[in-house]
Amino acid sequence: MPALQVPYDVRARHTRVPGLLLGVGFGGFVDGIVLHQLLQWHHMLSHTTSAPVSTVAGLRANTVADGLFHVGSWVVALTGTLLTVAAWRRGRLAPTWPVQIGLLLAGWGAFNLVEGVVDHLVLGVHHVRDDLGGPLSWDLGFLAFGALLVVAGWALQRTGGGTDRPPR
Repeated sequence: MPALQVPYDVRARHTRVPGLLLGVGFGGFVDGIVLHQLLQWHHMLSHTTSAPVSTVAGLRANTVADGLFHVGSWVVALTGTLLTVAAWRRGRLAPTWPVQIGLLLAGWGAFNLVEGVVDHLVLGVHHVRDDLGGPLSWDLGFLAFGALLVVAGWALQRTGGGTDRPPR
């Protein structure tokens, strides 16, 4: 079956949504794997009285909550992947590397900002360093890092051009 012929101007336009979703999902993986599992600075519910990490029952509850968090991150990353493949199947070209990396960084930063504000400041279910008693400075640093990722990622994707040109 011959490939669908799509005019180049239609194929050249790309959507930012898949790259941003991949960044959000990967940002969740970095948070969950590095901060929750490897460094063990906090868990999803580690700053709550109902699931203290000092008890076996609390650790079990936190392990389940961390697992659900990883499932959510996986679903977001999978959605970004499926949207990318769907765009390619419609004949759209892949974004250039600077655009894609910029979108990933911006998505990661957006994850940090939303997760930091909601979980750390509004709900207070955990902080970046619950192992130190949850000092505010670490939460503010996490938010600043997220803002830096958004600004740097957005700037990178804006200067990275649109898409790679099709082969001639």
